[in-house]
Amino acid sequence: MALFLQHNSLSITTLVTLFSILLNLNHSCCFNPKLFNVSKLQSDSDWSPAGATWYGPADGAGTDGGACGYLDTVENPPFSKLVKCTGNSACSGNQATVIITDECPGCTSESVHFDMSGTAFGAMAISGHEGQLRNAGVLQIQYKRVNCSYPGVTITFHVDSGSDPYYFGTLIEFEDGAGDLMEVHLKQNDDSDSWLSMQESWGAVWKLNSGSTLQAPLSIRLTASNGQSVVANNVIPTGWQPGQTYRSVVNFEV
Repeated sequence: MALFLQHNSLSITTLVTLFSILLNLNHSCCFNPKLFNVSKLQSDSDWSPAGATWYGPADGAGTDGGACGYLDTVENPPFSKLVKCTGNSACSGNQATVIITDECPGCTSESVHFDMSGTAFGAMAISGHEGQLRNAGVLQIQYKRVNCSYPGVTITFHVDSGSDPYYFGTLIEFEDGAGDLMEVHLKQNDDSDSWLSMQESWGAVWKLNSGSTLQAPLSIRLTASNGQSVVANNVIPTGWQPGQTYRSVVNFEV
């Protein structure tokens, strides 16, 4: 399940999987950092404390398998955060931008804990001291939320490989603005105005078990936490295929 900060009191224990620093880095994951900009939602004084660890290869973008933190979610998970560390001699104090993909309530004793990729963890270090910082194992960091912005890019839908005529799942990517979807609805091409509610599966993946054959083309309505809604009309065409990605012509306002 994705973490929505504005509904999270921070009194619960949250282990957040983070995949990618959005610096000018080129690594082999499907995320393109050149597409991503951020804008501040809070003042510079509004930083919150958290713990941080890392996993996977030291220069990697996280795991490439499993339900929590699967790389397919890198392109646009629910939202992004600025992070920085100051409690270690290797910390630069500079800000890095990371993408949050999922949550794990009860995984740690800390109120908020980020489990980053090795690359993201090292990005908080003084240049040349990335290894020293990763060797620390656990860090105390500060974080705050920022808006998502993908200039010139519209929302895309990567159809889950397990989808079939009765079940439709999709990874929703590149949402501008708040970046966290509160509701997703699907409408079939059946001459009705009925919008069917989709369920969040994990991360940025939403699904619908229809119980009957879905009539394409399919339209998808997205509602963000700030109340904005956009409709991708007929974005999933007749003859759609599992595993394919379909691009809309819409996005949220930043």
